[in-house]
Amino acid sequence: MLSNNPGPIGIFDSGYGGLTILHGIRQLLPQYDYLYLGDNARAPYGPRSFDVVYEFTRQAVVKLFEMGCHLVILGCNTASAKALRTIQQHDLPKIDPNRRVLGIIRPTTEIIGSLTSSRHVGVLATEGTIKSESYTIEIQKFHPDITVSGVACPFWVPLVEYNEADSPGADYFVKKNIDQIMRLDPQIDTIILGCTHYPLLMPKILKYLPAGVRVIPQGEYVADSLKSYLERHPQMEQKCSQNASVHYLTTENPDKFREQAQIFLHSPIDVETITLG
Repeated sequence: MLSNNPGPIGIFDSGYGGLTILHGIRQLLPQYDYLYLGDNARAPYGPRSFDVVYEFTRQAVVKLFEMGCHLVILGCNTASAKALRTIQQHDLPKIDPNRRVLGIIRPTTEIIGSLTSSRHVGVLATEGTIKSESYTIEIQKFHPDITVSGVACPFWVPLVEYNEADSPGADYFVKKNIDQIMRLDPQIDTIILGCTHYPLLMPKILKYLPAGVRVIPQGEYVADSLKSYLERHPQMEQKCSQNASVHYLTTENPDKFREQAQIFLHSPIDVETITLG
């Protein structure tokens, strides 16, 4: 039986990248309680099939609901691309029609029209997100005049997770993928970072980005969108507890999670191990 008492806002990611989303949200909305769940034992989700990503994501959402969350943010582009719609349309009516699950693709795609002048936009993301064409579909839903080009960057996530973001290898792969997307469409003036790990490569990205091209990390846009959502849905806002706390859960070794989280958060944390499935 799910509790109706106010509870934390849940943030789910397949790994650590969602910590950049959590950080962006807490910068804007520090008063709420947050429960972060990383399915690190089964990461990465990027290369997995739609069915597997959906099932893993559904298990995580149910766990966060059971732990008191009324609202869950999928702080993972792959989960947002491959699982969000099915969970919203198929699972929520059966689990609890008053609970909500939101993704992180829509906030950026809604706002992108005001950020591009050339109406040519690039997306750098994981293989799974690029193959899903979620960014293209969402952007053209809101802005049919925008041309979207996407490039998968399979080495960017390992560079971050192995703490190699400052290495010469990072220079090589970042330059390679930026050159690749600019060759695809030289008119691109705005690039979306469609993976939550990628902001940690920002110094390298800015180094190799052509002059006049802006880069859009998701954190601040997701935070703005959540703030707007809570203002527009006071009944949900009242179900989000406000003690300015954050708790971390992982399906992996907690020592490894603590070590990796330092890369993203630059501060020590406590973490609890749980099992999904």
